[in-house]
Amino acid sequence: MIQRITPLAVSLLLAACAGYPAGPNATAQLAPTRGNAVTGTVTFAQQGDAVLVSGEVRGLAPGKEHGFHIHDKGDCSSGDGMSTGGHFNPTGRAHGAHDHSEHHAGDLMSLKADTNGVARFSYSSTTISVGSGANDVVGRGLIVHRDPDDYTTQPTGNSGPRLACAVITRG
Repeated sequence: MIQRITPLAVSLLLAACAGYPAGPNATAQLAPTRGNAVTGTVTFAQQGDAVLVSGEVRGLAPGKEHGFHIHDKGDCSSGDGMSTGGHFNPTGRAHGAHDHSEHHAGDLMSLKADTNGVARFSYSSTTISVGSGANDVVGRGLIVHRDPDDYTTQPTGNSGPRLACAVITRG
């Protein structure tokens, strides 16, 4: 017997699917660099022309801000994170704050740790992509820095040593 799907059932099904990413996604599992204890998970979900960047990072200095960047190379083999190279910058822009017009594709919003040293975040970026194009983050490095990004020092933001490293992999 064929059953008819009611408009209410269709609405509920569509609402349930609305929370799922519309396009490809990627994940980064942050591991501490030598002598550090910072860990975390970050996801990148393509949603139309934007990428939802979300995650949780632990082991940060409580109440402090930390630079957070996508780096050119997906290589964490050096132990200090330096094997990831410089910031991901396929368009040759100057370093700057993520929420301003002039910045590297790899300039993400800084992490702000709570009193327990945990940063939770979720925001959209229109300067990166997942799975295609010049600004594709898959295969790149992800770095958490010790210090806040000053958004002016070129080309790095003067964020200090690298506390955690990950390779961004397709989800």
